[in-house]
Amino acid sequence: MSHDHTHDHKPGHDHHDHDHGHGHSHGPGGHHHHHLPPVDGHGRAFALAIGLNLAFVIVEFTYGFIAHSTALMADAGHNLSDVLGLMLAWGAAILAKRAPKGRYTYGLRGSSILAALGNGLLLMVACGAIAWEAIGRFAEPAPVAGATVSIVAAIGVVINGFSAWLFLAGSKGDLNIRGAYLHMAADAALSLGVVLSGLAIMASGWTWIDPAVSLVIVVVIVVGTWSLLRESVQLSMAAVPSSVDAARVEAFLASQPGVTEVHDLHIWAMSTTETALTAHLVIPGGYPGDAVLEAIEHGLRAHHAIHHCTLQVEQGTVHHHCTLQGHAH
Repeated sequence: MSHDHTHDHKPGHDHHDHDHGHGHSHGPGGHHHHHLPPVDGHGRAFALAIGLNLAFVIVEFTYGFIAHSTALMADAGHNLSDVLGLMLAWGAAILAKRAPKGRYTYGLRGSSILAALGNGLLLMVACGAIAWEAIGRFAEPAPVAGATVSIVAAIGVVINGFSAWLFLAGSKGDLNIRGAYLHMAADAALSLGVVLSGLAIMASGWTWIDPAVSLVIVVVIVVGTWSLLRESVQLSMAAVPSSVDAARVEAFLASQPGVTEVHDLHIWAMSTTETALTAHLVIPGGYPGDAVLEAIEHGLRAHHAIHHCTLQVEQGTVHHHCTLQGHAH
């Protein structure tokens, strides 16, 4: 049994899968396939954190509007980004359980990539709207209800702190849960910043503090979202996931007993948590036996975070070149 830690990209959408090796090989083509079991729930923690945070986002945005506070609205936007992130992490865990059916021979794993892409685009639009509003506030300052801002943001500190605590126990062994924990902790810190800005406005009467804080929050969201967006676009274009070093994988395959050449090597993401590989191995001595391919597959899974590989064995008697761009990979 191996534990594969793989990327995700969400801000902090790092996912983790437990890969239990009950592999089976199909014929001399050497197709080895390990089905991933259902991801351990943490369902109650996800449900509670999502419910609490979603309710708070609505309250925070409403009071931000009433109190003329773009900082509160920006913090609501950031909290919403993490609710979406939690939904993505939870949804990916649920969809990973769905067995392949009909035309969806990979199951519905790819939906996590689409969800990450959608999240990223939605958050960028939200950031643009908040930044536009904040810049307008510098030109025409509105009286900000500092007390309301501080009280509502303080509730946010409590809710985010509690949500972080829910994930604390599972954050040590599971990368997915650790991502959720770190996000909730960061949210609590941002909400604390809004509390302080509300107190500062009450003490000084400087309303410009509010839009300034909201712009800082926007920058935080954009920085986090940009990496999510870039990664999800790359994955949807079948790029090698950032958690996998393609050169090391190729060197690993080439170093296997009897292998003289590796070509048509393709590595892509089946979902935000699982990686697939296909490759042609030139072995002049012929098919090396199931045990050798089983060992190669185990090495790919344990050391390179590749969960599903299909290996084609050739003796190299016919000159072969990759059909893509007409050169060997």
